[in-house]
Amino acid sequence: MLTFTRRGGRVGPHMRQVLTEVVPRYSLPAEPWDFAGAFPGLSEVVLEVGSGSGEATLAMAQAEPAIAIVAVEVHERGLGSLVRSVDEAGLRNVKVFSGDALVALRRYVPPATLAGIRVWFPDPWPKTRHHKRRLVRPDNVALMASRIRPGGTLHVATDVAQYADVIAEVLANAPDLAPDIVRGPRPPWRPKTKYEHAGLEAGRPAQDFVYRRI
Repeated sequence: MLTFTRRGGRVGPHMRQVLTEVVPRYSLPAEPWDFAGAFPGLSEVVLEVGSGSGEATLAMAQAEPAIAIVAVEVHERGLGSLVRSVDEAGLRNVKVFSGDALVALRRYVPPATLAGIRVWFPDPWPKTRHHKRRLVRPDNVALMASRIRPGGTLHVATDVAQYADVIAEVLANAPDLAPDIVRGPRPPWRPKTKYEHAGLEAGRPAQDFVYRRI
């Protein structure tokens, strides 16, 4: 069951060139991932679920050059924008994967290998009949926890109060996770996204949750 909504829209010739010529150089394959080979010299790997247009990914990659980031996104224009910026900045600590993050976690991420997973502002699926599509559910959180090594973190952020209540309950009952931050304000290391700025202007402050794998 999909936890995201695909968006359409036209892709211009410049972005099409980025998608066909540049993105493949930064893409991880649809097979079990060898992080040591993908990121020589980097031992800390963080997976970002739903990187969007990539502004937060880029900021974190620049701020933490010793940490490798795998950005997973289903929308090709978002990946294209991120990869274009990464390529222009000459960064070597970012790889991308185009597809469903849950599929990537099940099939391609070896157990207990990630230093962290970031799930920032996932689709809240506000209608009751769609709640089963929400990403933060017990089974999905168990999968994410299994891919994080002991001491690594799961960092979730949302600006939807009802979803924050659900996230709080699900994470509090995850047997392999212990809380570091619960319903906190944005920690200084997390960049603000365009989506978050819009939420703040609309009176929706973000709530952050950071849980550590035990």
